[in-house]
Amino acid sequence: MSMNFKIQRFMNSRPGYQLFFFTTLCLLLAASPTVAQNRPDKEEEQFGPVVTAYLGYLRNEQEVVDDRVSRREISRTYYRRNSNRIRALREIAIRIARESGNDYLPELEAVAPDELGTLFEHPPNVTGLPVGKVLNNTFRFVGSVRSGEVFYVFARLDPYEQAELKEKGTATFESAPRSGNVKQGVSTRPRRVAHP
Repeated sequence: MSMNFKIQRFMNSRPGYQLFFFTTLCLLLAASPTVAQNRPDKEEEQFGPVVTAYLGYLRNEQEVVDDRVSRREISRTYYRRNSNRIRALREIAIRIARESGNDYLPELEAVAPDELGTLFEHPPNVTGLPVGKVLNNTFRFVGSVRSGEVFYVFARLDPYEQAELKEKGTATFESAPRSGNVKQGVSTRPRRVAHP
């Protein structure tokens, strides 16, 4: 007797098992892609938990954008730009993690040339901008990435980095000139607040 015949005979003799078998099979098939999607890929396994979590966040963002375009909630142009932005952020995050060897990533912002106004009141001229240049004492230029279109990636400085730049006197303000009533040379360091 073949194995298929035995399974078929068993299923026909117990009709309740047919529904159980079919339901179990459907659940297994439905769960397998979800598990595979949430698992980090081979490239991500070399990083620590912080970098892996950020790359997982970007993967989830792409799934949201994919879902929204499939429901026709967003235009193809919006979809393409956001997918390209996510790829640019992923590329920069992996580059930073590999170069630094640390399990840390700054808060990253990727903007297209026409979006620079979302970060800067007076957008800087980004052509020839050196990597590492601090702008407005708020953002450090990380680099540009061509991902369908060019994205300029900036890392937001944390308050302690900003205070350190002010103390050293190397703070840069690219957008607005200082007004005459601001005291020169006076800087204060924000205090760390410990919550009980």
